[in-house]
Amino acid sequence: MANTKQSKNEIAVFLGDLISFRSSLKLIHWSITGKGSYEAHISLDQAIDSLVDITDRLVETTFALKGTLDITIPETTRPKNHIKHIEDFYNKVEKQRKPLFSESFSQSIIDDIQEAIQQLLFRLKRLE
Repeated sequence: MANTKQSKNEIAVFLGDLISFRSSLKLIHWSITGKGSYEAHISLDQAIDSLVDITDRLVETTFALKGTLDITIPETTRPKNHIKHIEDFYNKVEKQRKPLFSESFSQSIIDDIQEAIQQLLFRLKRLE
């Protein structure tokens, strides 16, 4: 990482993206219809609930380490292909986790993020 200010900015962007991702799951939840839609609704709500708590833990822990960050939440739209959207976000987390969060306890929180996403993907893919 180049410098502390750049690092803080990159972490703030990551956290904003995480919050936007959670919101995108709610947009997916509201738009799913057809066979298996009830199960998809339940699965999405479970993931959203988990991610709310996990995101809060990550933000508060990061603020304790880095100070207050200027988090901006990007505009959130409903993705056309929700499975690809969820998989892409999982891969983004995997790619950015180590460069942004070096502490083992932060890595543990990110493990929880990825676990929630993988459980959601498992449930949604089984409904297809």
